[in-house]
Amino acid sequence: MCAAVYVLSTVTGYVLTSALLLKCPNLLYRKKRETFLGRHISHRGGAGENLENTMAAFKHAVDLGTDMLELDCHLTKDKEELPPYLCKLGVTFQRECFCEGGEDKRIPLLRDVFDAFPNTPVNIDIKVNDDTLIKKVSELVVKYDREHLTVWGNASNQIVKKCYKENPRIPVLFSLPRVLQLLGLFYTGLLPFFPLKEQFLEIPMPSIVTKLRDPSRLTKSQRIIAWLADTLLMRKALFKHLTARGIQVYIWVLNDEEDFQRAFDLGATGVMTDFPTKLKDFLDRNGISKPQ
Repeated sequence: MCAAVYVLSTVTGYVLTSALLLKCPNLLYRKKRETFLGRHISHRGGAGENLENTMAAFKHAVDLGTDMLELDCHLTKDKEELPPYLCKLGVTFQRECFCEGGEDKRIPLLRDVFDAFPNTPVNIDIKVNDDTLIKKVSELVVKYDREHLTVWGNASNQIVKKCYKENPRIPVLFSLPRVLQLLGLFYTGLLPFFPLKEQFLEIPMPSIVTKLRDPSRLTKSQRIIAWLADTLLMRKALFKHLTARGIQVYIWVLNDEEDFQRAFDLGATGVMTDFPTKLKDFLDRNGISKPQ
């Protein structure tokens, strides 16, 4: 009987401590220093309004007042500049949408972006597991004194580990395996007790799958999986805990106002979009101020 009471009191104490630390994580951890905050993030510069990953797209987004540019980074095999786009491009996260862009159809070098936008935070998606690419990106970030204005990573845990090892002063994203681990810790009540090296959680809103594909073509299993993933991932308590620890939460890639609203209602730090003008109009109209 005494043993049962002791076990019960131990479990109760753990649950109460976990709940307290979930809401007040700063009792255990010092809040991570946030060198910039982002409400408005332009995916590939705004792939729905200009050709993605072009200087025209980046300039348009910065002129609108975007808080951060997101771009993909590769290393060309011949180490030379890439040829220009020759045709219109489909917008990945908008069904039956294409962008032809204007005169600018060339993908710039990373240093060109750093030169043009010295004060704009940049989210760099390291697209391939290449040690040379990771090293060169780090060298450029250091050269341009942008460690406080850069976040990098990929869904691959191997890439994120290499990024962190190459330059731990550049904030990293949660990889996919780390997102799954994060959810496991959250649902078991262990998350408040675990230190986290990442400073940015960048995740999709699973429910948008019904907007990316013809709903009539989705199988019942696909609908159930999307619903389950959305239910598990889009959790206000999780986002609130992370942001209290200084970890920013970005939801991608949202292109509809109802999804913008849902993301901010859930407590996301920011939204990544293909349509920077639409997101800016939404933020202005709803009085969601730009973070200082």
